[in-house]
Amino acid sequence: MMSLLTVAITIFLAELGDKTQIATVLFASDENQNPWLVFIASSLALTAASGIAVLLGRTAERLLSALPLNLIAGAGFVLIGTVMIISFFRQTA
Repeated sequence: MMSLLTVAITIFLAELGDKTQIATVLFASDENQNPWLVFIASSLALTAASGIAVLLGRTAERLLSALPLNLIAGAGFVLIGTVMIISFFRQTA
């Protein structure tokens, strides 16, 4: 149960303010769009994306079992964060 809660909270926090959420807000703000259809469509899209991520994660676990996936994922987040920080300082300079 704790594992489920950890995953749910982590994904929820990661998605707050993300491009997907902004796109959903924009679709929902269109008076020609049914808000329930926007909700259903965005939910299905996020579910499909999460399903693909799970399948890729399981495949990567089998193919890269010698490498710690947490290390690879952490390095990826650090790399993305570093690129974003460098980009920020280049724009303000």
